[in-house]
Amino acid sequence: MSNSLIQTLIDNYRQNHLTAINTALGMQDAHSIWFDLPKLKNFIAKIEEEAAKVNPAASAEDLGIRFYYSAYPKQENWSIMQSHPVPTEYAEKHTLVLIPTLKRANETGELIDYDFNPFQNTEGKSLALNARNGKGLGDDDDDTGLGENLGTLIPPGNSISETY
Repeated sequence: MSNSLIQTLIDNYRQNHLTAINTALGMQDAHSIWFDLPKLKNFIAKIEEEAAKVNPAASAEDLGIRFYYSAYPKQENWSIMQSHPVPTEYAEKHTLVLIPTLKRANETGELIDYDFNPFQNTEGKSLALNARNGKGLGDDDDDTGLGENLGTLIPPGNSISETY
């Protein structure tokens, strides 16, 4: 991608979506998120490792990562973040949740990149999560998942290091 295209896309977001969010919510939302390279490499390695355990036939070309736009809870609901420590200054801010995907054929044979949770596979069942509800096909009481979220948000972090 050219720098001018990158700048145009970022400007489009900031002038339209970010402005609307900040105005509607009366806040200064994050406009970027930074992940360190070791965290991303470890996440990718974990996806490959766990996918191989439950589906040895899955190749690197069958795996991917979906980036979901998301938002942290309000401070009064911060207790839900107990298992995933995040600074409370991130309350209500935009973030990303990274979820593994696995390519498999749907009922008509079309190859689709499905969200999957390698920790909830049961013998003889699909690895894919059920569409829209995020439920795995394993034990309903098991809330274990393979996802990544904790990067550094800007703001509240310092934007001095950003080019765009």
